[in-house]
This record gives sequence, C-alpha cells and structure tokens, in this order.
Amino acid sequence: MLDFDSKIWLESRFKNSVRFDESMSKHTSLRVGGAADAFVMPEKPEDLVDIIRWCRQKDIPCLVIGDGTNLLVKDCGIRGIVIVLTKCLKSITRSMGRDGIIVTALAGARMQALCSFAIKNGLKGMNFAIGIPGTVGGGVMMNAGTAHGSIKGVLDSIKILLPAGHSKIIMRKNLNFDYRRLSLKDEVKEVNQGLPIILGACFCLHPSDPQKLKKNAEEILKARKKRQPVGLPNAGCFFKNPLLGKTAGELIELAGLKGRSIGGAKISLKHANFIINRGRASSADILDIIELVQKTVSKKFNINLEPEVKIVGQ
Repeated sequence: MLDFDSKIWLESRFKNSVRFDESMSKHTSLRVGGAADAFVMPEKPEDLVDIIRWCRQKDIPCLVIGDGTNLLVKDCGIRGIVIVLTKCLKSITRSMGRDGIIVTALAGARMQALCSFAIKNGLKGMNFAIGIPGTVGGGVMMNAGTAHGSIKGVLDSIKILLPAGHSKIIMRKNLNFDYRRLSLKDEVKEVNQGLPIILGACFCLHPSDPQKLKKNAEEILKARKKRQPVGLPNAGCFFKNPLLGKTAGELIELAGLKGRSIGGAKISLKHANFIINRGRASSADILDIIELVQKTVSKKFNINLEPEVKIVGQ
C-alpha cells in the first residue's frame, strides 16, 4: 500500500512519530492483531491535518484511533495508515455556558481523565462514564454509556475535521444518536466527501459537591469491578444489547456459552458479554467465538447479536 516515496515523506514529516509494520497487538486492549503498514502519532493538531490531507491526496486509506479499547484488528493487519490521537488532542478545559458549565475535551483525551476533571471541578453529569475505557472521540462515536446514562445526555456539540482539511462545529440538535452509535444528519453535506474525524466535544455539566460526586464515582466503580472481568485483555462488552428483552450477556449465558473457549479466547465466567484473551489468543480465535455466539443465540432465541466492538483489517 505504501510505496518508497510515501515512506520517505512520512519519515521526513513525522520522524520518530511514525513506525512501519507496527503490530496492532501493542495498541489494542485485546492485545491481538497484525501489523499496520504505517502507524503515526501526530504531536500537534496541524500534524493531524497534514496527514489527513496527504492521505486523501494520495488515496491512501487511514484509520483514526484512540486507545484501541473498542477495536478488534484481524491477524493480517491493516493496509494503509493508522493515526493515533492521544498525543495531539488531549486537553480538557472549562468555560461558562448558557445552560451550565461547558467542559471541552479533545478527542484524544481519555474518558477517565474527563470524569476525573468533572469530579475535581465539582461538575455533575459525567459519573455515568466512570470505568468506561478509551478516549473521548471513541466515546462520542459509539455514544458510550451505562445504566447510569450516556454521552447523548450531556453532549452540547462536537468539532469535526472533514476530509478536505477544514473543521466544522455541529450542535447537539443536528446530531442523530442511536444505541451505541452516532450518525450525522443528512444536512452535513461535506461528510459525503468521506468520513469525518471527531476533534473534540463540548459537554454541558452542572455544579455539584465534589465530595458527593467522588463518593458516587467510587460506588459505581466498585460495582463495575465486581461484575466485570479485570486483569485480562478484553474490549469491554462485545455485543450490543437487543432493544427489548434480555441483555446480550443474559442471552449468551442462557445459550450455555459462558466460559466457552476457542484457542486463547474465552467467554468470561464473570460476565458472558466479555470475550477475554487468556494470553495467547489470535484474532481468528476471537472471530470464531463471535461466530459461535451469533449462530447459537440466533438458533436458540431467533435474535441476531451485533458486535459493539469495531472489527477492522484483513
């Protein structure tokens, strides 16, 4: 995918911030995946704009990621360029808004950093996200949430980078949220040029007692750790819950699949909607587990479980 001249340009432009044939197992929470042709970590926002424009001009595919916590990369890797936002877009700031306090978090900032910022500043609204891994950009794109709330409940606006290289702010009223997904409404015509990249998001929060927020956060995190596996690589809840009826985890357990293993991949005994890497799993093992779950649940309950985790690569 990358010719000699392309590699020379990347090396000269990004120096130590670019790696070639980089194993994605180092950059995903599942700790599996083949190599990306190139792996770039822009250090400044203008570096990000440059590489996006360059990829578009050269017709080179690029995948933008944060922490890789909701990502399964196939064993043959990724053709093109993987771009990571955690260096160039990580600041979190606050300002006064019309309806509350506006907290602006750039896409590469971690969700837990945003939650901690809100608690420290005595701002209510983000505690639902306590324990959710990954970055703000990923959280917005998947409308991350728990039983306590979701991104759409506190989002004020987002800022996106369009493929042509210019940015645009989109207010909450012009965004369309579904369960674990954000889509942009039809009036955002520029998106037809290609997929936009979320640069950051503004959240509308409200003053509260920091000590009460901290205590509530500790209780949420304690309950989360009690019912979910910790200590082994995973990508969080793997399948979306059906809109009605039992959860994906309940269906998988009722199907008799809790604890089932294929190769190094295993359905967690603690929570059936978690697939864990016992230390030697391949992406193929995890894909086989996914297929087993989908076929079994479909046969027993006539329900098609859709992965919440993004599957990429070859």
